[in-house]
Amino acid sequence: MSDTTIRSRRAFVRRLPLAAPLRLARPSDMWFKPALSVVVATAVPDLVLFAMDRLDLVMYTMAGSLCALYGHNLPYARRARAVAGVVVSMVIGLAISLVAASLTGSTAVLIAVGALLAAGQKVLCDATRIGPPGPLIFTFITSAALFAPQHLGQVPGHLALTLAAGAVSWLVAVGPAAIRREGPERRATARALDAAAAYVTAPGHRTRHAAVAAVHAAWQALLAAGRPTPVRRALERLVVHAEAILAGGVLGDFPGGPLSAAAPTTAVDPDRLRAWAGQTRARGPVPTAPTAPGAAEELFGTEAERAARRTEGRRDARRTLLRSLAPGSPLLPIGARALIGCALAGYVSQAAGVGRPYWAIVTAASLYQANVTLTWNRALQRTLGNLLGVLVFAAVLPVSRTGPLALIGFCLLFGFAAEALITRNYWLGSIAVTPMALLVLEFGGTQPAGELIGDRVLDTVIGAAVGLLAAVLVTNRRATGHLEKALTATDRARAHAVHALAAPQPTPAALDAARRRLTGSLVELREAHDTAAGEWWQRARPQEQVLAAEQAGHRTLAATAKRQGLIAPAQENGAV
Repeated sequence: MSDTTIRSRRAFVRRLPLAAPLRLARPSDMWFKPALSVVVATAVPDLVLFAMDRLDLVMYTMAGSLCALYGHNLPYARRARAVAGVVVSMVIGLAISLVAASLTGSTAVLIAVGALLAAGQKVLCDATRIGPPGPLIFTFITSAALFAPQHLGQVPGHLALTLAAGAVSWLVAVGPAAIRREGPERRATARALDAAAAYVTAPGHRTRHAAVAAVHAAWQALLAAGRPTPVRRALERLVVHAEAILAGGVLGDFPGGPLSAAAPTTAVDPDRLRAWAGQTRARGPVPTAPTAPGAAEELFGTEAERAARRTEGRRDARRTLLRSLAPGSPLLPIGARALIGCALAGYVSQAAGVGRPYWAIVTAASLYQANVTLTWNRALQRTLGNLLGVLVFAAVLPVSRTGPLALIGFCLLFGFAAEALITRNYWLGSIAVTPMALLVLEFGGTQPAGELIGDRVLDTVIGAAVGLLAAVLVTNRRATGHLEKALTATDRARAHAVHALAAPQPTPAALDAARRRLTGSLVELREAHDTAAGEWWQRARPQEQVLAAEQAGHRTLAATAKRQGLIAPAQENGAV
């Protein structure tokens, strides 16, 4: 690779899409998991409170119930820790809100506290990579609690309700492990097979990156799943097979690259891969993949990496978290956007006459994605979904007021619908989220429908407009710097892999660790590039260098697979 930095033409402001953010996607392959979980986790405390005639306390139990939305992509061992951390974080955030609400009635002070909480929750969720629904649930609960009437003596009891409901959520999240303990790993492996099939069907840069990311995610799930079982061993062999397909065909994707004898475009049936993916998701036995010559060494290396993770994994995770929060982190400008945008949205809403402007804070907080372009997309989706959701709320409100069971039923229905629809597009899910959030207020007492609807519409427009303005004005010049760091990390990971290949007799564990490190760095590089590509006010990006690094990295991955015997040797030299 040349040492000369080749950069693309400088572009400060990019065209913002209008139609693309509103297009519907295919539903997630596991949409029903969070949908059913949140229904069960919400129904149990709601029915208990109904039996006690204390539905006015639903807001506090809902804070714990919504924790059931997290961790569904994680293996159960890791999910148990993650959801427990979510519950504890929810209790801490709610405690800050309730204490603040008890100590002051100043709307201006409460808005400031809400903005600080929203910014902190955004940065921490991004740093820990907890996954969807990210910081939005935390911000919704803590912002609403800021404007709920509260006395200091009530805080411990309300927090106890949240903790109890959170315990129910934890049981709902990890309970399926008793029935199907390898379920998350099976789904991750199926996604890797589907992505490999898509790459075989249409080889190219985009499908290759998607397949590499899916294979990387599958390995992460398997390595974090705990001790190996016969099912996990079979899943590992399937992932090895998908990995070998990518390595076998990667050289043929590049101009002048030698085509492997095992090129997937001619030797692999994508329909067979999709059939394996379907069988892997199902409850039956895991399909058996053909045994590659080097598969045993690959699995031995995986076991060595799993053992290393048991001793160093948590320490490395803490280091990564601290780096994400340290000065210079690209996450901090996003946190600054959330702080400024949420505060301004709250104050503008207050000036417009909204008594409890928490929804403006929540709307602004929901916008902030990795870059300005994605934030714009979310602003469109959020505004459309909320406005349509208000109409749905107006339609169901008279029926919901016929009795407490009707109110509980509608909240459960919309909670299920939100998770069922949101994976197709955020605006579609917001149509269900909005009436559910408004109906929760009904548990505390009937409110004038016109005022409630008017405030929500006004807060939505203000939150989206002010939040987007803050995203444009608060620059994130670190995005390109983060891309350059990711480029350097990829070069180092590739050099490490080349060094491992150059050893006379490299151990399977060394090759496996080098390949896994290089794969992870390539995934991070593409994510950093996509983030910088959608950010405004950036210096020019090294696009050619990124492309060259990705090409060289994938060739090196193929070379490591050949050295381990996972694919046939290349017909020409120079694969590294």
